[in-house]
Amino acid sequence: MEYNVKVISDYENEIEVKLSYDDIKPEIEAAYKEERKTITHPGFRKGKVPLSILKKMYGEAIEYKASEQIANKKFWDVVDEKDLKPISTPHLSDIIFNPGENLEFKVKYEIKPEIEVKDYKSQKIEKPVFKVKEEDIEAEVKNLLKSAATFEEAEKTESEDYRITVDLQKVDEAGVEMEGQKSANIAIDLSDEKVSPQIRQNAIDKKVGETFNFEFVDEHMHGEEKHTETYRYVAKITKIEKIVIPEADAEYFKKVTKDKATNIEELKDFMRDNFEKYYEQQSESIFGNNLLDTIVKNNDFTAPPGYVQLLAERMTEAEIENAKRKNTRLPEKNILLENIKPRAEWNAKWQIIMEKIVDLENLKVEDADLEALAKEEADKTGISEEKLMNFYRDSRRADTLLEDKVIAFLKENNTIKEVDAEEKAKEIKEKANDK
Repeated sequence: MEYNVKVISDYENEIEVKLSYDDIKPEIEAAYKEERKTITHPGFRKGKVPLSILKKMYGEAIEYKASEQIANKKFWDVVDEKDLKPISTPHLSDIIFNPGENLEFKVKYEIKPEIEVKDYKSQKIEKPVFKVKEEDIEAEVKNLLKSAATFEEAEKTESEDYRITVDLQKVDEAGVEMEGQKSANIAIDLSDEKVSPQIRQNAIDKKVGETFNFEFVDEHMHGEEKHTETYRYVAKITKIEKIVIPEADAEYFKKVTKDKATNIEELKDFMRDNFEKYYEQQSESIFGNNLLDTIVKNNDFTAPPGYVQLLAERMTEAEIENAKRKNTRLPEKNILLENIKPRAEWNAKWQIIMEKIVDLENLKVEDADLEALAKEEADKTGISEEKLMNFYRDSRRADTLLEDKVIAFLKENNTIKEVDAEEKAKEIKEKANDK
């Protein structure tokens, strides 16, 4: 067997393979034996046709049919022998087969490009700092207390502490009812902050059977143009209920917080602690994303398109499986695939950069790392450490653990630049509006 590897680009090679008939004879003979199982011939039972007759009658067709399979097999033999490491589906082309003489073919395959990783340490990476607002705590406390509220039917809305049921009729600019634009029995909690202030204001001091008007403006981008549309409604009140919050004694607080608080101050402390933990998780997550995104941008290169496609297909299948488990709807598969491709391209770049960092910094996962993880998870789950270790080996858990090590290394070797989350969000919004 002769072969020659040709470099096409940073990420694509082509191998040309030339095989004599003797090189492929064992595979040809195996193809005859396989085809023999299904071929019938006058005077012989199925599967019992002599090979001499089989070769004379069908030899050329059988060998041509087998040649592509042989080419694929021989390519992978070369891959194993020379450790070529293709990263996506290879493409077989220019196959030339001369029965009894030789087999020649070419295969294009992608490899991970050789890149020089730089600027992955000593970078200043933004980490947003979220501030707990007392008004947010007050709102959460109010919502939690309302979860145990009861409702007393009333004739009039005297404040925001009421729930109304209305029939909505959409009207045009002149106030004329629009046909087919009516909705019945819509419940509105006037104390809910998400409710339009116009609804809240116009519904107060109204009785059952009375109406009030409101409108809201929808602004959205249509391409590069901003579209504004105003929706107008007339609401007829069909039911009014006063929201009654039970007396907040110690038992009440214990009930609504599952024994986490016995009074209003303890409840606020409990809420504040939850906010702080949640914000810290969000802050750390955003910092991690900013860190990796910065490193990918600092080392940008063209990701192998076949590798990107392979990752996109895997990610698409994972999204579909996840949606099935959660019983949620997704776009059509081809649309979902296109939507995922930018993320797949980023992931392709990150995986290649990460491997280079692993080599440069000599990062690796030792058995001791897996054993420590198995012990930790065994204590939590009750599953034996031995079973967990076997699962880790089968599921390539070491790969995930290695990525965790890389990210931990990067966090230790880069600098955090804290920024006010609210100010940063405002800045991003302003830039988006400018565009």
